[in-house]
Amino acid sequence: MSTTMTVLGMISGTSHDGIDAAVVDFSFADDGVLEGIVGHRSVTPYDPGLRSRLRSALPPTPTTLSEICQLDTLIGQAFAEVAAGAERATRAAGRPLDAIASHGQTVFHWVDGTTPLGTLQIGQPAWIAERTGVPVVSDVRIRDMTVGGQGAPLVAFLDTLLLRGRASGAGIAALNLGGISNMTVLLPGRDPYAYDIGPANALLDAVIADRPLRNGTSDSPGYDEDGRIAASGAVDDALLSVLLEEPYYALPVPKTTGKELFHLEYVQAALARSGREPALPDLLATLTELTAVTVAHDVKAAGIGTLVVSGGGCANGFLMRRLASALDGVELVRSDELGAPTDTKEAIAFAMIGWCTLHGVPANEPTATGAAERRVLGTITPGRTPLVLPPPHETPLPALRLTVRG
Repeated sequence: MSTTMTVLGMISGTSHDGIDAAVVDFSFADDGVLEGIVGHRSVTPYDPGLRSRLRSALPPTPTTLSEICQLDTLIGQAFAEVAAGAERATRAAGRPLDAIASHGQTVFHWVDGTTPLGTLQIGQPAWIAERTGVPVVSDVRIRDMTVGGQGAPLVAFLDTLLLRGRASGAGIAALNLGGISNMTVLLPGRDPYAYDIGPANALLDAVIADRPLRNGTSDSPGYDEDGRIAASGAVDDALLSVLLEEPYYALPVPKTTGKELFHLEYVQAALARSGREPALPDLLATLTELTAVTVAHDVKAAGIGTLVVSGGGCANGFLMRRLASALDGVELVRSDELGAPTDTKEAIAFAMIGWCTLHGVPANEPTATGAAERRVLGTITPGRTPLVLPPPHETPLPALRLTVRG
């Protein structure tokens, strides 16, 4: 078995708002379970100008190879800045980084119905390796797709290890509320499965970002803080009915989606079909209800008794209240109770994937992504010294225990 390895995981999710980072010290306990001690954590917003350029380059807006090249560099440098800060903090604490796993920023996920075709994450890892001198694991989704997987949700690997053994007769699931809502389901006697349910913050943020522009102002934070605007509105049932007609919800699992489908023009098309033009609070209330209804439907259909929630959507008090109301009888707990802070759980997941890659351990969950086989994920960019890999870990990982230092 390997000795302790300290890995920094980093990701910017489908909200495209910044970089989540978490340092995890991985080692094996006496019972053979992999333990992770979560240390330095940070959530770093993108520079407003960079975020604006990124949003302007995303589908369905056309862009250029020049802009993608520049964003690949600028986002790589932004990730390198965050990594350098983490490297300084861990070195000062006497635990220098052994490796970094960078998810980067997804700009396109190419899926035709349920058929995965390709994916693109940017944020050039060479900038991170050069800045920190530490080897970087990156480009982790595509290998799963080459064997028929969706390339997502990869966080299901962490969820499965973390929740294994906790499933009761009613089952347990992990729900992540990012730009998109995704869920990992563990039921007794069944293989785990996972998939993207639908929009969480994606449509809410798209509308909030658009309305200040239409009103001639630019002082919006880019989201509805704590869901306060939505809480002041009322659900437009006619519009909600149109939104729930989306064919994606009826697709079989595994399935994945993103802002290629759920974006501002999607909302505008739904408004046109419904013949409605609700005030901003009512529109946000309706989009919040869309997330609550679609999540609750799938949770109840799966027979889940306990739902472990994480992601940026946990900070939206109104969304959480609507979920609790729609899931009456289901126990809602935050992932913090399992040692995975809600705001950085995905960063922890990618630190875990980085550890697996370096130890030759497959980190995709075929029953979650739809892959035909397990695969070691990602590519490795060496640091400033020759790359030396640890001995391969030969046995399957039985489970994961997480604790937060301090």
